[in-house]
Amino acid sequence: MAETKAPNTSAEQLITDHLDIWTTAIEQKSSAGRGSSKKFSLHGIKKLRELILELAVRGKLVPQDRNDTPVTDLLFEEIYDEKLAYHTKKKVRLQKFKPTVEEFFLPSIPQSWKEVYLDQVITYITDFQANGSFATLKKNVKYFEEENYALLVRLTDLRHGLSENSSFKYTDEQGYNFLSKSSIEGGELVVANVGAGVGTTLEIPQIDKPATLAPNMFMVVLSQKISKEYFLLFSQSPVFKKYIAKVNSGTGQPKINKTEYKNCKLPYPPIEEQHRIVAKVDELMDLCDALETQTENSIVAHQTLVEVLLEALLKAPEQTATPEQSTAQFQQNWQRLSEHFDTLFTTSASIDTLKQTILQLAVMGKLVPQNPNDEPAAKLLERIAAEKAQLIKDKKIKKQKPLPAITNEEKPFELPVGWEWVNLASLITLMDAGWSPACPPEASPNNDTWGVLKTTAVQNMEYREYENKTLSEAKDPKPQYEVKVGDILITRAGPKNRVGVSCLVQETRPKLMISDKIIRFHLLEVGMSERFISLCLNAGVTAAFLESAKSGMAESQMNISQDKLKAAPIPLAPIKEQHSIITKVDELMTLCDQLKARITEAQTTKLHLTDAIVEQAL
Repeated sequence: MAETKAPNTSAEQLITDHLDIWTTAIEQKSSAGRGSSKKFSLHGIKKLRELILELAVRGKLVPQDRNDTPVTDLLFEEIYDEKLAYHTKKKVRLQKFKPTVEEFFLPSIPQSWKEVYLDQVITYITDFQANGSFATLKKNVKYFEEENYALLVRLTDLRHGLSENSSFKYTDEQGYNFLSKSSIEGGELVVANVGAGVGTTLEIPQIDKPATLAPNMFMVVLSQKISKEYFLLFSQSPVFKKYIAKVNSGTGQPKINKTEYKNCKLPYPPIEEQHRIVAKVDELMDLCDALETQTENSIVAHQTLVEVLLEALLKAPEQTATPEQSTAQFQQNWQRLSEHFDTLFTTSASIDTLKQTILQLAVMGKLVPQNPNDEPAAKLLERIAAEKAQLIKDKKIKKQKPLPAITNEEKPFELPVGWEWVNLASLITLMDAGWSPACPPEASPNNDTWGVLKTTAVQNMEYREYENKTLSEAKDPKPQYEVKVGDILITRAGPKNRVGVSCLVQETRPKLMISDKIIRFHLLEVGMSERFISLCLNAGVTAAFLESAKSGMAESQMNISQDKLKAAPIPLAPIKEQHSIITKVDELMTLCDQLKARITEAQTTKLHLTDAIVEQAL
């Protein structure tokens, strides 16, 4: 019976003993930006994958077997002879390898293994070779069908599947003769040598057509005395990535040349153990895949459940329902939610959904009870009309063409008693946009220097005065565009996700002007809550209207007009209730933020615990 030496750490035990940590150590991604489908990263499973690869190349993943073929100097002499024969076949001169002065040390490996340079297991390595520059070549490379053409193999083709239909093709008609030493037969490896993915290593599949290598990567032919799968495994390991980082320390564009690449150290096990390592890594990576799928499905299912239960709170009552029946239905849905509060709201995403639901309930009149003794919104509208008429008479504002009244068909649901549907135009004095002169990129350094607000100064229900540019000294300021406390700002142009964003200015430094991509308006001063109207613009029916009012040929550049904004429907509550709603919203948002902070703290602890487990295992 073969004598074996067990690895220091059982990989299966590492996985099973800490299963809850691997699957619950989840990192929340920023919700900013576009094109991001997942708002979380499975940090635990990612670290587990890295640990498996690290254990593999350290000799801690599978047991060593004394009956394995020994790794001797004679083996590497045979590999060198193989290299000489291949270079003779290619009719190219074998370049002499010189180890670098600065060593890169590998972690400790088993005694039966050998520490070698990549050069010692590489039969052949080359990069893009052609008679003519690639910049000139690109102008003549085309997609076309002819009998006499060859494929120009790029890294992106290998990532998405190399085929004659997807790859660039070239012919000799332009006089570009690709040298045989960069021609491809299939089965070679390619290594990205520049850019963010430097070090990425992929295998070239067998191809029927003549092919050659594109720039920005090496082609590597391995010795037949090393497992190609083991070499690929090493190229994904943290050990190799650390070497790439070391080579690129202090540099700008990540890159690696052939000399640096060949100087990387490789832990070389007996060939039989290489195959055992690859088989075990495949097995454990399949397990990671299963854990990842299960965890992602669980996260999605949890978030879906949260959204369904919260949506029930927002569901409009049947038109035939009495106010008492509507209240009973809401209370029933709330009871169902509150019974499982501790198990539902356990993630940052679920808390964010809860916060948005609270805002929507607020503008639907479901957050605080109605007081029949409050002055109804209808009376408030009478005072607003009288105030506006006086301002017109005093020539402080111009008379505007009244908008059509909101019809019953346009009302999405029945408002509580005392509330009224109105257009935004009914509640404001003036609406204007600002000025966008060419400005240096630096922010205004002090309150005595004029600045122009960028659109990023306007966030959802948040004003950021520091997001501004200094007005050029060559330009005179326009004080009429200076932002004031009480202004409500809304972005009117930009990428789709940045149009229709609004906030209330509750405090601001002086000498800041709005840009022409920001619309500004101010409420009539009759006691209304500016925060309540700002809330309406960010939630519920009004927010949905603004979303639908955006227009443009592409999502990267859209607009919303002042006329559309003025037509936005506002669910107007009695003045006292407006203030009560804002007080309740502040109270609930504070509780949500506290809960989210505790969740984030617990999640951070799990992330640190995952890193500690990995460090201990190594």
